[in-house]
Amino acid sequence: DLALVGNGTIGALVSESAEISWMCVPHFDGDPVFCSLLRGESRPDYDGAYVVELMDMVTTEQLYLADTPILITRFFDRAGGCIQVTDFSPRFELERKPFAPMMLVRKIEPISGKPDVRIRLRPMQRYGAELMAPRRGVITSNDRAGGDHVRYVGDDIVLRLTTNAPVDSIMAEAPFALDHTVTLVLGPDEAVEGSVATVGSEFLERTAAWWRNWVSSLTIPAEWRDPVVRAAITLQLNVSRATGAIIAAMTTSIPEAPNSGRCWDYRYCWLRDSYFVADALQRLGDSATTERYVDFVMRIVDSAQNSHLKPMYTVAGGPIPEERVADDLPGFRDMGPVRVGNQAYHQIQHDVYGEVILAARELFSNGAATTREQTDLFERLETLGDRAAALFDKPDAGLWELRGAERVHTFSSVMCWAACDGLAQIAARLELHDRAMHWRGRAEHIHEVIGRRSWNEKLGAFTAAMDGDTLDASLLLMHSLGFIAADDSRFVASVRAIGRDLRHGEFIYRYVEQDDFGRPENAFLVCTFWYIDALAAIGDRDEAKRLFDNVLSCRNRHGLLAEDLDPETHEQWGNFVQTYSMAGIIDSAIRLSSSPS
Repeated sequence: DLALVGNGTIGALVSESAEISWMCVPHFDGDPVFCSLLRGESRPDYDGAYVVELMDMVTTEQLYLADTPILITRFFDRAGGCIQVTDFSPRFELERKPFAPMMLVRKIEPISGKPDVRIRLRPMQRYGAELMAPRRGVITSNDRAGGDHVRYVGDDIVLRLTTNAPVDSIMAEAPFALDHTVTLVLGPDEAVEGSVATVGSEFLERTAAWWRNWVSSLTIPAEWRDPVVRAAITLQLNVSRATGAIIAAMTTSIPEAPNSGRCWDYRYCWLRDSYFVADALQRLGDSATTERYVDFVMRIVDSAQNSHLKPMYTVAGGPIPEERVADDLPGFRDMGPVRVGNQAYHQIQHDVYGEVILAARELFSNGAATTREQTDLFERLETLGDRAAALFDKPDAGLWELRGAERVHTFSSVMCWAACDGLAQIAARLELHDRAMHWRGRAEHIHEVIGRRSWNEKLGAFTAAMDGDTLDASLLLMHSLGFIAADDSRFVASVRAIGRDLRHGEFIYRYVEQDDFGRPENAFLVCTFWYIDALAAIGDRDEAKRLFDNVLSCRNRHGLLAEDLDPETHEQWGNFVQTYSMAGIIDSAIRLSSSPS
């Protein structure tokens, strides 16, 4: 039951008791200085955490400021005293440039009574291997106006806490009387320019204004405004301000199901997940995220040998670290292993070419580039189309990243078709008629092969792999990708078959066949959104709306979703917050708010 605060440089998960239990620095895929989320039960309670305590506390309440990722937590003590903790990371325009530093700001205000509070700040390094050493700051001329500070010294990074709270009490983790508002600015080892209280208040006001202005620029379905706004803000928090990369989730190794061993590092930019995120925000009117993401990917394309793309990259656009186990972190509820890096980086996943081209396709309809720039981008994309056309009927690991087998996955083949079809559309918009005919011909050939080899007459449905006999939920996307009409009897039959075989209660599994780790135990949430969209497309809008309202009821108190869900208990599992799931909220709300296809 966590909230997410951040600014596109860092992201922090905050518990209902205002404990910062997860935060990586200096970027999303960096070292988690706050890692108590994965501490398990064997470590001291506060190692790897940042905690504000109200003495004699009896209850709390927590909420986001409307249309922002600014979090308010109120604590109440036995004597009727109350304090308010405000958590945020600054984000706004400073001298006409984006300002989103590696910084977390906490304001603690006395609301009533005579509260005593205690602050415990224990950042760690090397994935929970040891505590960073706290050192009392030496006051220099640069610090006098800003406030007192503590430096937390690690091998590779030094954090500085600047505050007007009593530093001796913070270092001793001793209670102190909260008789005025205190501000705590945690960031790089740099002096705060100006009074820390003034800086904190100004940053808070400007950050709230920036987010509300951004939300006001979106086109939001009225019927589900609040869920869509929270989803959009959350997606934006997972977009790197520095590079344009979009990560799959803030966390690593929260298991997909209890004691399943399905623990993966999701703090990287999957080209597939990123396309769905960029597309969801684009549909709300945020084209800037798509532009920055495509620029990020094209830098990778330009440097890739023979335009061969990996499934994922670091936030900086580099290779993923070799997968290893962080032995000092027992894992979420002691359910390890905690993995750093991701072996799937070495897999072959052919769908990535289609996802890059579909993301870029949107840039050719909004007039953001000159004709020459558009033509140059199209020519660079054609190299990806060539690979898609050559690989569409070759085995790969597929979108579910099976580690033990390769097949000719239908979804990968459909995305290769989408790559060629997308290039044909782009060429037509640019009035490059010969290239449009070329890519249309390639798309038609792939379409014919998929229709022949991925349709199983005996099963009465499209199959997970060519010449196969099993289903997977990605087939639900065939209509939304434009491969098949919603009223095509084969698509309708496939949706019905998936509802029959992959539906457990009100949720859809990605597949039910055994994989490297056994049979999946929980529903993969985005698949339920895909099913909702497919039901709406084939005319079952009432059932689609019912399922949509049901899955919205499974969000946590802050409107957030993880990757997986127990279909019986509705307990969330998997990495958090999962961008796939949050994009699904936006897509389904738009689908259900519009007229039937």
